[in-house]
Amino acid sequence: MEKAKVYFSKKVTPENVVNLFKAVGKELPQKVAVKVHSGEEGNQNYLHPEFMKPMVDYINGTVVECNTAYEGERNSTEKHKKLLTSHGWNKYFDVDLMDEEDDDLVLEIPNGKILKQNFVGKNMKNYQSMLVLSHFKGHPMGGYGGALKQLSIGCASSRGKAWIHSAGQSKDQTVIWDNLPEQDRFLESMADSASSVVEFFKGNMVFINMMCNMSVDCDCCAVAEDPCMKDIGILASLDPVAIDQACIDLVKNSNDPGKAHFLERVESRHGTHTIDMAAELGFGTKEYELINLD
Repeated sequence: MEKAKVYFSKKVTPENVVNLFKAVGKELPQKVAVKVHSGEEGNQNYLHPEFMKPMVDYINGTVVECNTAYEGERNSTEKHKKLLTSHGWNKYFDVDLMDEEDDDLVLEIPNGKILKQNFVGKNMKNYQSMLVLSHFKGHPMGGYGGALKQLSIGCASSRGKAWIHSAGQSKDQTVIWDNLPEQDRFLESMADSASSVVEFFKGNMVFINMMCNMSVDCDCCAVAEDPCMKDIGILASLDPVAIDQACIDLVKNSNDPGKAHFLERVESRHGTHTIDMAAELGFGTKEYELINLD
C-alpha cells in the first residue's frame, strides 16, 4: 500500500478546518453525515458546535451521534437529546441521533479478528458519505481517541458500544462493565468495528483530527483532567489509520513537557494496538506523507 497523504496545519481555527478539508480534495456525495462528539455534561474540553459550524455549513452536512453505554447524560435518547440542545448543537445544525430507536443497522465483518458483526445507529443507512471530525485526546479505556475511535465506538449504537467493549460477549450495557475482556481484545474489537463503517461508505469519507484541548481524558468524561499539552494543530486525510498514526507521532516528536503524561495514558492502555490492528485489516496504512500547509 502506498503512503497516505496527511495534510497538517498548526493553526487551530474553525476556518482552517475548512482549509484542511479543501486540501484533501475529496467531494463527499449526496447526503453527508458529520460525526462529532457531543461532549458529556460537565466536560470542559470537548469542541463546541461554534467551532464546527463553518465546516458543517461548507458541506451542508447533518451532525450525527449515538447514545452511550455508560451512566451519564447521553445513555438514553431522552437525555442525549436534551444535552444536544443544552450544548447548542441543535441551534446550529440538523442533528440526527442515529440510534434513537431500538433497531440497529447490522454491518457484517467477515474478516474481523474478534467481531464478525457491528451494530451501528440504524439511521446511518440514510447517508451516502461521512465526514469524521475527531477531537484528538487521551482516553481512559482506549488510551487515545481519534478517527478510529469515532468510527468504532462513536458510530456504534448503545448496544453496539456494549458489544465492542465486551469484545462480542454482550449487547447489554448494564452488565458488561463487571466482566470486561483482556485489553487487546477490546482494542482489536474497535479496529474490527471501524473497518465495517469504512466498508459501508465505500471510500466516501474524509477524516479531520483536531489536536487541541489535549487532556488524557476523553470528552465522554464528566470529570476530566485539564489539557496537559499545548495545541499542536489540525490534520486531514482520506486514511483513518494514517491520520491517527500521524497524531501519535506529532505528540512523540513534540517538545511539550506534558507529552510524557499524555503518552503514559496511551501506552498504559496499549492504545496504538488499535492502529496496528486497523492497518493489519487493510483499511488504512501507518505509512504516510505529512504535508505541511503553513
